[in-house]
This record gives sequence, structure tokens and C-alpha cells, in this order.
Amino acid sequence: MKTIINTSKAPAPIGPYNQAVLTGNTLYTSGQIAIDAETGALVMDNIQVETKQVMENLKAVLEAAEMTFENVVKTSIFISDMHNFSQINDVYAQYFDTDSAPARETVEVANLPKFVNVEISMIAVK
Repeated sequence: MKTIINTSKAPAPIGPYNQAVLTGNTLYTSGQIAIDAETGALVMDNIQVETKQVMENLKAVLEAAEMTFENVVKTSIFISDMHNFSQINDVYAQYFDTDSAPARETVEVANLPKFVNVEISMIAVK
């Protein structure tokens, strides 16, 4: 059985998908990009601000499922330019304890939705 997770505190999906799906104790989030949930505007002042918005969107989705970043066991990061890796990583690191950080991959891709610079998805377990 699956439970659909959606919250107004994160951007509404821009296609036929949900913000997250909970099955059993495992939450699968859709990839989040830097859209401000209140305004619907992209937040792309710089890569750090963009990454922070992505992480805050994910935080809202986790909270809607009654979870936190401590529940996250795996992340996937898609970036449009590997030269931004260290700046993205600096912001990302603020949300996790190094000793219990999740598994992760970071992949450079040609393009992302709305031509953003970073998209992140997560898997979390209660």
C-alpha cells in the first residue's frame, strides 16, 4: 500500500507525479528544484541560494511525512555543471550530521527541468 505525500510548503508538481510516496516505512521523494512554494518563482540568485531552496523544499516534504533529514538513507544529486559541486556540497552538508549522512551519488547532466542548476531527490526510512 502506498500513501501519497504532498504539502503546500513545497512546490506543486509540474507534471504527473507527487512530491513523495510513502510505502511501508520508506519514503521516496521526487526530485526537487529551486521553486519557491509561495510564489512559484525560481530561486536562482546563485548556486548556494538555489541549493538551499532545494533543501528547504525537501525538508518540507520530509516534514509532511513526519520525517527529518535524520531519516534520509540515500540522496541523488543531479547538477548541470560539476564545477558547482563544492558549493552545492557546502550547502548540502549543513543539513546532515557527517557521522550519519546518507549514501549519495552526484551526477552531472546536460539539462534539468526549467534549466535549473541542481535537482535533488531522497529516500528516507522511519
